[in-house]
Amino acid sequence: MKNREAIDTIRGYFYQFDYTISKLLELKNDTDAIVVEGIEDVDIKTTSDEEAVQCKYYAKTEYNHSVIAKPIRFMLNHYKKVKDGLANKVNYTLYGHFKKGQDKLVLPINITFLKENFLNYTNDNIKYSHHIDLDLTDNDLEEFLLVLSININASDYNTQFSNIIGQLEKQFNCSSFEAEFYYYNNALKVIKDVAVNSNITEREITKGDFLNKINNQTVLFNEWFVKFKSKKIFLSDLRSKYFANLNTSPFERFFFVEVSNQNYLRSELKELLFSISKKWSKISKRESNPYCPYVYIHNIPEQELIELKREMYSEGFITIDGFDFQGAPFNPKSIIKTPNYENQIRLKIINKIEYVKLIFDENRRTKESYQFYKKLPFLNLDYPNIKDIKIQFEEINDIKEVI
Repeated sequence: MKNREAIDTIRGYFYQFDYTISKLLELKNDTDAIVVEGIEDVDIKTTSDEEAVQCKYYAKTEYNHSVIAKPIRFMLNHYKKVKDGLANKVNYTLYGHFKKGQDKLVLPINITFLKENFLNYTNDNIKYSHHIDLDLTDNDLEEFLLVLSININASDYNTQFSNIIGQLEKQFNCSSFEAEFYYYNNALKVIKDVAVNSNITEREITKGDFLNKINNQTVLFNEWFVKFKSKKIFLSDLRSKYFANLNTSPFERFFFVEVSNQNYLRSELKELLFSISKKWSKISKRESNPYCPYVYIHNIPEQELIELKREMYSEGFITIDGFDFQGAPFNPKSIIKTPNYENQIRLKIINKIEYVKLIFDENRRTKESYQFYKKLPFLNLDYPNIKDIKIQFEEINDIKEVI
């Protein structure tokens, strides 16, 4: 029961975040902006006006007037500040999705309906009239209704999400996978980061800034996006997109993997290297174009890398690293040596990041790069003709699930 409630709560957050993303994409001008958690859940600011939106998701709740009464009273509180000259005039919107019962509300509403169903309420057996407490007249309430919009027939969660993916596909001229894993994933992170700022001025973002921030073709391990997808499906989708058919072509594949000193386990890293080699090596007698992958391990101490290679060698696993003999300089011609059944080379380990460019320049075959990083990409390749995939990850075992 608690797990279902937690999922419902998370979905409610996502619904509001998605609404914010959708509204940002709909803005006409790059200078138009949205404030997250401003006057209401979402404030939309354009050159002509400002709209304060309460965005609610009640997928399991039947509509009743009492459900939206409190948000409307909050809006009336702000309207009172406007009347008193303490705040700028805005339009108010209540935007919500309900399981059923929408026919109970007939629009437009009048002052009598507003008072009876939204402004008059009881708390601890005491009756209140919110408009009287605010010293607002019927004329004031008439003016309030002119700037109040109520929509309780909002799109459901899945429909809204599908619409956003379509908006992103159009905005960036991309595939649905790219729209979801690159731009939507980035968008969730941007909105979440904006929302947690304590200063309201830092919770404002323009359409132009938003588009610039999300225009990044890097797969983020964004905790909100992973919760949305579920980690298992998230990793499975990445595998299907990038790694399902890698063995079909004898390309030179480079795997760049970052390790953390705090969480590093040699056994896990070794299993990953074995897995990379097994899946993307072909050195059998029958293979006309044998190949094996390259691996660079970022942040691994030099002595630990030596111990790792020694341990792998003792288990009969043959690697090369571009050093022909003790004391020799790095030789890119040596590391690009073709593996085959006779030499049994299964993996090419790049000891230092500065060797990568030397290898790329020496190797004329088709190359693909797959970078797995912790926080920020640590290697930016300036080769427009090379497939360059960057994926943020949490644990080494996550990479095994992807590849």
